[in-house]
Amino acid sequence: MRKWISFPHKEGTVSRQAHADFPAEGIYEREVGRSGFFGPATHLHHTHAPTGWSKWEGPLRPRAFDLNELDKATASPWDAPNVLNNPHCQFRIWSLNQKMDYLARNGDGDELMFVHAGAGELFCDYGHLSIRDGDYILIPRSTCWRIEPSAPMTVLLIEATNGSYQLPDKGLVGPHAIFDEAMLDVPAIDDAFRAQQGEVETRVVIKRRGSVSTVTYPFNPLDAVGWHGNLSVARINWRDIRPLMSHRYHLPPSAHTTFVAERFVVCTFVPRPIESDPGALKVPFYHNNDDYDEVIFYHAGDFFSRDNIKPGMITFHPCGFTHGPHPKAFAAGQLGTKKFTDEVAVMIDARDALDVSSGLSNVEWTGYVDSWKPKA
Repeated sequence: MRKWISFPHKEGTVSRQAHADFPAEGIYEREVGRSGFFGPATHLHHTHAPTGWSKWEGPLRPRAFDLNELDKATASPWDAPNVLNNPHCQFRIWSLNQKMDYLARNGDGDELMFVHAGAGELFCDYGHLSIRDGDYILIPRSTCWRIEPSAPMTVLLIEATNGSYQLPDKGLVGPHAIFDEAMLDVPAIDDAFRAQQGEVETRVVIKRRGSVSTVTYPFNPLDAVGWHGNLSVARINWRDIRPLMSHRYHLPPSAHTTFVAERFVVCTFVPRPIESDPGALKVPFYHNNDDYDEVIFYHAGDFFSRDNIKPGMITFHPCGFTHGPHPKAFAAGQLGTKKFTDEVAVMIDARDALDVSSGLSNVEWTGYVDSWKPKA
């Protein structure tokens, strides 16, 4: 048995409530916490922005990459460029314009797809499912699947290596908050699924431990006539997510958790009203990256806490330094002129350090680390 040391204490000039009613003008709050946003935490009040650095040397720095410029069209998802990875998470991005003439199967872990662009038809062991932009599709480990695009598709592939995805514990707000599990769609054994069955030679391309094997059948293995149980491919669209909100308190990113794996979580930021209480912080608060690496993929909208970020880009904030809103966003938040966010983004918080693929060097915005500097 063990427990965190707990000694709530106040020193100097402080606010009584985190993220609200700062004790004076020109004060910047910084949260120092453990275990993401679930462990012990302290809120320090500074007279300078914690991101107000003038120079940065060494590899630990905030980084941004424009994945729109990455060559990501490959015949197989297993050849898609790896963006970030650690032993528990593989994050790839893949573009496909033609229907797959084979079946894919991941023997390394559950696959979470996020459709950034395009639409199509997914065929898998469990049946047929139409998919579109904004869909998350959870594919259990070792499921056979293929896609027939109806419009060119760009897809994030987030693998829970040697693990699985589950839903977060929603605690006090109950199991129907954020999205009801009844909103999860599953494939159907329908006419479209039955029509693609037959005695057609079919390859199954299996990824396991970084290597690919191909098994050829004299028939299409997607030949199920029915199924029953509680393990299946499942789909939820960001448009079906009803975010937790507070008009008086800026909620931490953990409130927007969509899926949980063993060593990382996937969160979804969707449009919502901005806090309206006069004393409430209206932009993400400055906080340390203690214990987690943070990655955000920007899908759509206007990203209110970041400058010069567009859909199709990612930002990467490794563990070990303080980050938060850009100066312009912080100033706009204090004025309170914006009443609603319209951003859609996918965030990964990883407990283990993520490695950046060497293939991203040509699509990096090297000036990102300087984007917190006040404009002269």
